[in-house]
Amino acid sequence: MKLRALDISEANSYIKRILSNDPILYNLKVKGEISNFKVHTSGNVYLSLKDENSKLNCVIFKSNYDSTLQLNNGVKVIANGYISVYERDGSYQLYINSVEIEGIGNLYIEFNKLKEKLSKEGLFDAKYKKSIPKIPNSIGVVTSQTGAVIRDIINVIKRRYPKVNIKLYPVNVQGDKSKYDICEGIKFFNERNNVDTIIVGRGGGSIEELWSFNEEIVARAVFESKIPIISAVGHETDFTICDFVSDMRSPTPSAAAEIATPSLDDINYKLENIKNRMNKSLINNIQVNEYKLNSTFDKINGYLESYIIRDKIIQLDKIYDKISSEIENNIYTKTEKLSNMGAMLHNLSPLATIDRGYSIVQKDGEVINSVQELKFKDNIDIVLKDGNIECIVEKIKNKEV
Repeated sequence: MKLRALDISEANSYIKRILSNDPILYNLKVKGEISNFKVHTSGNVYLSLKDENSKLNCVIFKSNYDSTLQLNNGVKVIANGYISVYERDGSYQLYINSVEIEGIGNLYIEFNKLKEKLSKEGLFDAKYKKSIPKIPNSIGVVTSQTGAVIRDIINVIKRRYPKVNIKLYPVNVQGDKSKYDICEGIKFFNERNNVDTIIVGRGGGSIEELWSFNEEIVARAVFESKIPIISAVGHETDFTICDFVSDMRSPTPSAAAEIATPSLDDINYKLENIKNRMNKSLINNIQVNEYKLNSTFDKINGYLESYIIRDKIIQLDKIYDKISSEIENNIYTKTEKLSNMGAMLHNLSPLATIDRGYSIVQKDGEVINSVQELKFKDNIDIVLKDGNIECIVEKIKNKEV
C-alpha cells in the first residue's frame, strides 16, 4: 500500500496527537535549571529548563503562572506538565501546569561567587575604569567572524564614523576553548598596541551560552588590558562578569559601536559651529583692536601736535628774543653812530663856533664871509650864542695883504 505525502501541517498535527496520547509525556514531571526566562506582555511565560547536557523549551500560560515564586534564570525547579507540538514551528515543548522550586542552579551560584570575589578584589571599582577615546583611529573587535555581532558593529561604525579602521580578532564565543580564545584576542591587541578601543562581545543566549564571559580568566584579561574595553555581551537584560570588569558596558553590540565612535555628522556640525564662533570672535577682536589702535594713534597725534605746537611756541619765543636783541643791538649801534655823527656835526656846526665865542654876520639871511660883500650903510645881523645884534655898517676896513 502506497502512502500519500502528508502536508507539513498534517505531519505536525499527527505528531502532536501521538505525543498527547502518550501517558508519560502527557503527565510529565522534570527537573532542571531555568534559563532564557521571559515574561511576555500577554502574561505568558517562556523559558528553558536545562541540565549539564540538554535543554527543553517550556511555556507557562498566564493562568498557571504564580508570580510569587519569583522564578528567574539560574533557579532550579521541578516542573509538571505535558509535552506537545507547537504546530506552526514544528517544535515540541513542555507546557507547564505547576512548578516547585528546587534550588538555585550551579552556574548561577558560580556566577555570584565569582562576582563577589572579584568585587572584593576591586576589579569592578570605578577608579580602574579607563576612558573610551572620543575619536579613535582603530577599533579592535574580539568576537566570532561569522556571527551577526561583527556585521552589526561594522554597519554602525561605517554609518557613524567611516574613517575608523576595524580590526577583527576572530574567536569562538561558546564552548570550552572560547575563554582562551577571548583572552588571546585581548592579549593580541595589547601586545601590538595598534587599536584605541577593544570591543568584546557576542549575541544573546542562555547563561550557559554566555558562560565564557563569566570565566575568571576572561575577567582578569579584561581588567589587565591597557587598552579600554567595551563589553557587548548578549542583550540588554543579560549581565556577565565581563560587563562588570570592563571599562564600559554596552547593552548590545550595535550600541557598543555607537559608544566607541563619534558621529561624523555631529563632528562636522560642531566644527562648523566652532569655525563660525572663531570667525565672529576674530572679527570682533580685529574691530576692538582696530578701535584701540586708532584711539592710540589719535592720542599720539594729539600729544605730538601738542608737543610740536609747544616746541614751535618756544622756537618763536627764541626767535622773537633773538630778533628783539638784534634790533636793540642795531638801535644801540645806530644810536652810537648817530651820536658820534651828531657830535661831529655839532663840532662842525656854526653854532659850535659861536659857543666858543665867535659870531656870524648875515646880510639878508646870507652868511657874510668877506668885507667885499658889504657896503656902507648895509643892514647886517650879528649872530651870537645868546642872541642877535642888528647893525648898520659905518666903516669898512680891508685886511692888509
